[in-house]
Amino acid sequence: MDLDQALQIFIAECRELLEDMETSLLALEQTEDKSELINSIFRAAHTIKGSSGLFSLDHVVAFTHVVENVLDKVRAGKLDIGDELVAALLLCCDHMSSLINGVAAGQTEGDETSKAAGDPLIAQLNVFLGKAPGAGAALVPDGALHEVDSTQRIGGQRNGSDHWHLSLQFGPEVLRNGLDPLSFIRYLTTIGRIVEILTIPDALPEALEMDPEACYLAYELQLDTKADRAAIERAFEFVRDECTLRIVPPNSRVEDYLRLLKESADVSDRIGEMMVRCGAITQQELQSALATQVDAAPAKPLLGDILVQQQTVHPDVVDAAVQKQKQVKDIQAQESRSIRVDADKLDQLINLVGELIIVGAGVKLVARKAGIADLLQRTTKLSSLVESVRDSALQLRMVKIAATFNRFQRVVHDVSRDLGKDIGLVIHGEDTELDKTVVEKIGDPLMHLVRNSMDHGIESAELRVARGKPVQGTVRLNAFHDSGNIVITVEDDGGGLKRERILAKALERGLIEAGNNLSDTEIYGLIFEPGFSTAEKVTNLSGRGVGLDVVKRNITALRGQVEINSKEGVGTAVTVRLPLTLAIIDGFLVEVGKSVFAIPLDTIEECVAYSAEPGHNYTDLRGEVLPFVRLRELFNVKAASTRRENIVVLKHMGKKVGLVVDTLLGEFQTVIKPLDEVFNQVKCISGSTILGSGEVALILDVPQLVHEALAGAAAARPVRALEQVE
Repeated sequence: MDLDQALQIFIAECRELLEDMETSLLALEQTEDKSELINSIFRAAHTIKGSSGLFSLDHVVAFTHVVENVLDKVRAGKLDIGDELVAALLLCCDHMSSLINGVAAGQTEGDETSKAAGDPLIAQLNVFLGKAPGAGAALVPDGALHEVDSTQRIGGQRNGSDHWHLSLQFGPEVLRNGLDPLSFIRYLTTIGRIVEILTIPDALPEALEMDPEACYLAYELQLDTKADRAAIERAFEFVRDECTLRIVPPNSRVEDYLRLLKESADVSDRIGEMMVRCGAITQQELQSALATQVDAAPAKPLLGDILVQQQTVHPDVVDAAVQKQKQVKDIQAQESRSIRVDADKLDQLINLVGELIIVGAGVKLVARKAGIADLLQRTTKLSSLVESVRDSALQLRMVKIAATFNRFQRVVHDVSRDLGKDIGLVIHGEDTELDKTVVEKIGDPLMHLVRNSMDHGIESAELRVARGKPVQGTVRLNAFHDSGNIVITVEDDGGGLKRERILAKALERGLIEAGNNLSDTEIYGLIFEPGFSTAEKVTNLSGRGVGLDVVKRNITALRGQVEINSKEGVGTAVTVRLPLTLAIIDGFLVEVGKSVFAIPLDTIEECVAYSAEPGHNYTDLRGEVLPFVRLRELFNVKAASTRRENIVVLKHMGKKVGLVVDTLLGEFQTVIKPLDEVFNQVKCISGSTILGSGEVALILDVPQLVHEALAGAAAARPVRALEQVE
């Protein structure tokens, strides 16, 4: 791997670690046992610092080191982590992210701008550390290290020792990372007395093969201390990712070995090495058992059985090691099944699959015209395989919406502080999957909706108490699949929308005419009109009438739909419905005159023969009134024949309408091609596709068609009522 490629991997991993760090910081206040989250935050900062050192990014190392010191003090219980510290650490995350972005842009050294942004944060962190900016402390004190000359591995009294037993193996890169292994061992003398220590040179290569900057040594030592296990582990925390450490407590029992095996992050799948590392056996005992196994060839009994027969280890420990071996192999197998793929390569694959579908449809059409049964059979099989390839390719682009949802934890945390409100975020359905492109484009609209809920929706603490509500307001994000679409809801338990105020504002601006009988949903939908706002004052977040119209425009551009429901004093819910993918869908072709149209298959309930009274725009569907829209009249298509018409029954958001067409052509794999901007104002059309014949078919916008049919039915009711009176 060249250096540039390694640097790109470093940048990607740092960004992931910073996202995890931010998520953990935001989760602290909702978690009772904070220790694991704090450890996770510390590990993220420590890994970023260590990796930055490999690329000589000293400005990143210097800043992250101060963050790491604060987190270490928190982990040790010497510093409480409250809202103020969390806010400071979140700002540090932002600064570290900007430093990494600078590295991505080619800035490998700190400049005055980054220093000016980082210095105030360092000064703030040093206040928490209780020292002046620039002050530091040695990692470990210098002290005498008592060593015992021994040719035998320590551990002969492992089952009855009154001391802690430590097995320590430093990684080969520890010296290159600027760390001194002996300094960590010296530090142990500050918390106890090293009774015995032995340097293990087993990994030393031949002199000519030795790398002077690599570390090959391991250590075995006995430590007499009153400190607990956590205190001993903290002595090696700065090098934890660069070493393998095993600690066996005094008077250890079988349960200790079992626990060590279970908790071990061992990457080796060898049972013997696992038990050596957990302290259950010594290296000499392992070598002896391996020699016995070789001598017993060709029978070659299992190593665990030999150790049990030699009474070297308890059978339960062997069983635990076998289970750990299986777990390690499963993890390795899982990791080997995953690879990273550039998004551009996925997009290229989807485009190629789309072209393959179009060409395949053309081949099938030619085969049908040729009337050759054998050729038609093979093209049918080809179509089936292409459909499978399509589904597999689309699945590659499906990602969980969790990453988008989790971003709002930080938004809610920061905005609630700015507004002086106590607001919590509740997330459901974060494992729901949808197309990567949709995920990327839905982030900004959701951001507007969440911020709007917090600013306009959630009331002040005093007002909430007066209304009998909890002091903390709640914003809920939810995602789920429904009829081939993904539905995302943004709800709040705030004051709700004021129907009469919205109606008055709409009349004032001329958006509606006086006397119009609008439903609540239609009235609430007026807030998505450009420049519409009922805010009494302008804030940094909202009140200028800019935002919600952009939300609707962006969602519509994704072939989506947005709807709002509210109850004054109770809360507001905004529902966003989006297609799962923007690339390829299952379609159903219909014909009107000589024009062909495609309908998304998952919106079709059924197809029935046309039947309706002359002049009526509705029919009787098994006792249910079904309003319909005539596609011929909607698009002014000239009649090509007098064939019997059909009704395609569409279902959208629980509502049914009919679509009157001439001919039903059947299912068709539809490759979505966007229309040019000049066609953006055309109603009821969401895109186009290319047929096997090379002709273009328009894709119908089902939500708009449903709206047109329902609006036409509503407009016809007063006329029919008047006829009945006459």
